[in-house]
Amino acid sequence: MNNNVGMSFKKLISNKNTVTILGVLLMVIVLYVGYTMRIRSMTDPTPIPYALENLAPRTKITSDQVGIVNVPKAALKGNIITDQRQIVGKYVNDQSRIPQGSMFYASSVVNKDQLKGVEALDYPEGHVLVNMSVTTQTTYGNLIYPGDYIDIYLRIQYSGGEGLTEEDSNKLTVGNLITNVKVLKVVDSNGNDVFNDIDNTGTPAQIIFAVPSEYHILLRKAMYLRTYDAMIIPVPTKVSTDEAPEATISSTELRDFINRVTAWTGDGTTSSGELTIPDANTQ
Repeated sequence: MNNNVGMSFKKLISNKNTVTILGVLLMVIVLYVGYTMRIRSMTDPTPIPYALENLAPRTKITSDQVGIVNVPKAALKGNIITDQRQIVGKYVNDQSRIPQGSMFYASSVVNKDQLKGVEALDYPEGHVLVNMSVTTQTTYGNLIYPGDYIDIYLRIQYSGGEGLTEEDSNKLTVGNLITNVKVLKVVDSNGNDVFNDIDNTGTPAQIIFAVPSEYHILLRKAMYLRTYDAMIIPVPTKVSTDEAPEATISSTELRDFINRVTAWTGDGTTSSGELTIPDANTQ
């Protein structure tokens, strides 16, 4: 009996029509299974982050601004971000605006250091940004980098005017005014980052840093001395960035001189209009 079954099976598979029919059936089954799996994969819901509110350019994205919605894969077009962890803590691009209900696209979400405005600069609360004009020479051949610490020296010399003492008018003064100032950015004359932009071949024109608000006023007054030929000079220091030192007034003599020959009418002044700066170690 087994021999008869074997003979029958051999005759069946040797029949070309039978083989063709079996091949077609197998192909139909494969196509059906493949099509079904593809349709299922396209229609299965995928959790996608979306904006719960309108997000303006340069906005830092927080977890309470991001919701999750299930979307069929077939509806996902473009570089849509599917992982919430790639969104929270990052920023809306300078040139983008994310409307409420919109999904997040890779081109619209960037890291903080990719922003072009002051939001990209990390400095303590209560500090004020200062931009100092520099050249390749005053940056020691372009050797002052973001993250470096500098001391700010002041050179002042009488250049004519009234109301100055004989002592003031006959001497050149150079001294360390503020120490331990962290450089945040170095830009060229077009405002482009000299170091982070690999295509930038410009020379340094300004260094940007932040100092406590009371030191900022003193520094601005030093920059705008009219009767004196004043120059602010950055000097690199070897202070370790791990120590995170605070900027301090280094010379009370220079501080007192600046306050004596200038006036300030803003907040934090004495009745005479001079800015009060906390005492520090003298140099």
